[in-house]
Amino acid sequence: MTSKVRQKGPRYGYRASWKLLLALGVITFVLLALSLVFIYLLVGAVIVLAELVFLAYGRYQMSSKGGNIQVKLWDTLIEHLDWDGNGRVIDIGCGSGAVAVRIAKKYPSAQVVGVDYLGNMWEYSKAQCEQNARAEGVNDQVSFQKGDAAKLSFEGGFFDAAVSNDTFHNVRSVKDKRDVLKEALRVVRKGGAFAFQDAFMMKRYYHSEPNELLSIIRSWGVEKVDIVMTMDSKLSIRAYLIWGTK
Repeated sequence: MTSKVRQKGPRYGYRASWKLLLALGVITFVLLALSLVFIYLLVGAVIVLAELVFLAYGRYQMSSKGGNIQVKLWDTLIEHLDWDGNGRVIDIGCGSGAVAVRIAKKYPSAQVVGVDYLGNMWEYSKAQCEQNARAEGVNDQVSFQKGDAAKLSFEGGFFDAAVSNDTFHNVRSVKDKRDVLKEALRVVRKGGAFAFQDAFMMKRYYHSEPNELLSIIRSWGVEKVDIVMTMDSKLSIRAYLIWGTK
């Protein structure tokens, strides 16, 4: 959190860090070695290897050298934010600050707050977020803080807009991710805008079919809400977006 970050330009990283991939690689190697003696460990090695391959492929597709999906998702999310850029906006699960910075650059009058758990599992930190904002020239517009997406430390209606990218399903403090969605909308003022990208089509996270989920959101007093698949790719299982105005 307080480590010094040395870099010339912005560095946004990826959800699956090199440290995580390396750790999975080491675990796979150890399990494979032990399976020569304990054959049943071969199953565990195959499972960990499959996870490693999946995350590595996802990282490649997200990168500019691959499918550049990460940038496309950021831009699509912001394009669906029906907001004039005046006032305060929260980026829930801000990661390395990429979306927060992009919003600040698009809306010079906006004040952006990025909130994230900022744990060691991912390839980012608060220092990284702040350095990226400085490198992009928007550090006077953007601030970052640690927080739980299921229990935001802001009063109801504090923000004029809210965004979140690929975060809600990762929140561990609540099982039903509809609670995370409801909390995000709580801090948006009446008439404010929102755009949330996540695994909304996966029932194990949201315990609802898409149409049912939209009805539930409307019952929370949301004026306009819609859900769309934001891109056609092999990773589109997570590329769904709920957006509208409260």
